[in-house]
Amino acid sequence: MDSLGSISVFVQVAETRSFTEAGRMQGVSSSAVGKSIARLEARLGVRLFHRTTRSITLTSEGALFLERCRKILAEVEAAEFELCDAASAPHGKLRVSLPQVHELVMPVMNEFMALYPQIELDLDLTDRMVDVVEEGFDAVIRTGKPRDSRLMARPLGKFYMVLVASPGYLRERGVPLIPADLAQHACLRHTFHATGKLEPWPLKREEGVPEPRLPTRLVSTSIEAVSHATLAGLGIACLPDFMTHEAQRQGRLQRVLDEHLEHVGQFWVLWPSSRHATAKLRVFIDHLSARLFPVAEGQ
Repeated sequence: MDSLGSISVFVQVAETRSFTEAGRMQGVSSSAVGKSIARLEARLGVRLFHRTTRSITLTSEGALFLERCRKILAEVEAAEFELCDAASAPHGKLRVSLPQVHELVMPVMNEFMALYPQIELDLDLTDRMVDVVEEGFDAVIRTGKPRDSRLMARPLGKFYMVLVASPGYLRERGVPLIPADLAQHACLRHTFHATGKLEPWPLKREEGVPEPRLPTRLVSTSIEAVSHATLAGLGIACLPDFMTHEAQRQGRLQRVLDEHLEHVGQFWVLWPSSRHATAKLRVFIDHLSARLFPVAEGQ
């Protein structure tokens, strides 16, 4: 059991890259974590981490050991689950990464917390592409076709990218009737966090017609910042329909150039295939499938 405790500490350090943070999660001091890692390294006869005053990184041996340790802890969790009363309420901590679309995901998360008060949600809202396995997430919600063979996936729902502007902006600047008209407008653009590249607008490409010029007034890595600027009447933006549906209903946003767009996106929930599907994870995935799908459709 002492070895199992050392393994748990090692995994926490590897995932947080911090003795202090691992100690906080384990309920012990950072010095106790350091001593535990030192004893583990002495017992194994290898160095698991490269340590400097500024960072902690895994050695090649540590990375290999981490993969095995995660499987060990997953098996222990599975064994504990099998010994528990199947009728008991799902409980424990669930670490989830979500895209930064708070209005879409947070109502669903709030409902989940109300339904399962014994589950503690640890939410990481980010648009960066996290490594689900290496960073120790139980599940992530993402768009795009899953490509990681280490992950299981379930589709949650479709969404569409639409071009929108406030009625006031369109009264002042005019309504674009063809994509080329966008050259006379202020365009509010979203950039990908990882690359800094502008997210392309899904305008249909007609043979012989050049790609329209999109004069940019704002770029942001936050899609919600782009949405706020659009509602403020600062320009035209390309946004997912689930972010614009309510504002359209209220008359605060108006769609343009619908017939010139072609886009269908897909939401997915992903989780490590090597991890035992605990009760808390199963009810979370089922809840997302039931509640996020109709919202994501936005129809």
